[in-house]
Amino acid sequence: MELFELISTLTAICGPAGRESAVAKTVEEMARPYVDEVTVDVLGNVIAHKKGKGPKLMFAAHMDSIGFIVTYIEPDGSLRVGRVGGVRPNAVVNMPIRFQNGVLGTVRVLGKAKGDLTFDDLYLDIGATSREQAQSMVKIGDMAVYNTFAFKAGNAIVTPYLDNRVSCAVLLKALERLGESGNDLYFVFTVQEEVGTRGARTAAYGIQPNYGVALDVTIAADTLGAPRNSSVDMGKGAAIKVMDSSLIAHPVMVEKLSALVQEKGIKSQLEVLTAGGTDAGPIHTNMEGVISGVISIPCRYVHTPTEMADLDDIEACVALTVALAESKLN
Repeated sequence: MELFELISTLTAICGPAGRESAVAKTVEEMARPYVDEVTVDVLGNVIAHKKGKGPKLMFAAHMDSIGFIVTYIEPDGSLRVGRVGGVRPNAVVNMPIRFQNGVLGTVRVLGKAKGDLTFDDLYLDIGATSREQAQSMVKIGDMAVYNTFAFKAGNAIVTPYLDNRVSCAVLLKALERLGESGNDLYFVFTVQEEVGTRGARTAAYGIQPNYGVALDVTIAADTLGAPRNSSVDMGKGAAIKVMDSSLIAHPVMVEKLSALVQEKGIKSQLEVLTAGGTDAGPIHTNMEGVISGVISIPCRYVHTPTEMADLDDIEACVALTVALAESKLN
């Protein structure tokens, strides 16, 4: 499957944190032909294992997305909601949404609310005219996600939930292209990253890797008027993380990835992010400690319904993932 089509397919699946099973089913089917075994653990992490006699190398990309959860149904059928992960109220007003059962609606703002909004200022309108009708459509605790499609803008793809289905696509493409490797490889598609990197913690405990690499988007701080809280620009290649708020990348991993991009001619940049974290946070503190780092995809407008990433940057991340998987690790 071509890269744009693959990302479009994955981002179209409803899979908010804690409800990733539909994404997991698709990922499992796509990964199975390229590995020796695929298992799904208790929390729902998909673990694709390509056996080798060398060190254990764990790649992790999270399947879950941010979204909304129904907290109360008003007498008129409107839905009050809370956040699942880092949803910013001002970024979602008037956006179309969908529930896992197919119910559609839109995000609305209370009539007099203005300025910096909170979730108390928002509600979902699913077309119901009474509480009873709404209750026949959804229930308390149901989750919704943005209901928009992927499209190309120049060499970029724009779609909700590049964070982090794009990294799932990177791992799947890397599996397709992977040649011989002496390493014991684990391609892990994790759950519940957006609400506390929970899936990666349990997966790493079960695998006990020698090396760990998270794949995730990172803030491309190259847009007009944006604060320079990241060293990364869209279109300048795969980003090799040095630090974020969850991880100071191990020097061994930074040096290894830096050497590989030089050796393979992969376009790259170094990443320092002043906030945010990835699955590498819990991985690197697992057991006695794990040599860990991050391969990041530069992304504009993170945690909005129109996240944007350059297709060449994504391809560079695939190439770097393959290069690391095939490399000799001590």
